[in-house]
Amino acid sequence: MSERQTTEDLIASLAAMPAPPRLRMSRIALQIVGLVGIGLVLLLIGTGLRPDLAHALTTPVTLAKNAIPLALAAIALPAAMMTARPEAEPPVWLLLLPAGLAAALFVATLAETPVAQIPRGIMGNTVAACLTSITVLSLTPIVVGIALMRRGATTRPTLTGALIGLASGAGAAAGYALHCAEDNPLFYVTWYGMGICIATLIGAVLGRRWLRW
Repeated sequence: MSERQTTEDLIASLAAMPAPPRLRMSRIALQIVGLVGIGLVLLLIGTGLRPDLAHALTTPVTLAKNAIPLALAAIALPAAMMTARPEAEPPVWLLLLPAGLAAALFVATLAETPVAQIPRGIMGNTVAACLTSITVLSLTPIVVGIALMRRGATTRPTLTGALIGLASGAGAAAGYALHCAEDNPLFYVTWYGMGICIATLIGAVLGRRWLRW
């Protein structure tokens, strides 16, 4: 058998092989959402929903505690999936909308709060539980999400990881809000925001390390 025949046979055998399965971004996104949801169910089984949840959600300031993180997650997760394709340009600027709303809510509440009550409003009563819950609930979705995204072709690994972390942290914060009775924006913008930032940083670090070509 000649070298030419061997090369042609190899090319023919490669061409006959089935194409690799297409990376399904929707499936990865659903897995991340599912992992956040499972963690939240376990948390709420242990801690329970806040007793006055239905009434509390009729108050705009309290509803924002759920809605703003949900908006962040709803923007960040599809943006993360888009980065799996090098040519895609995710609309990350949309994240400024819920972030700006949170900042405006914080500033408006700060302006209405007597100076002596500001430290109490920011610290609340459950800082440790808030930060711990959001961070822990986001860890598994971040790790699994980044591991799955290794099958993609992102050229911006840090951004991809950060967006997965942001989506996971924001989703965890929105779910934790169903239990949390701290309704002061000074508290939840500060500490929910801190928890989401921690998750985003974790995602960015892991993405930079695991998603590099």
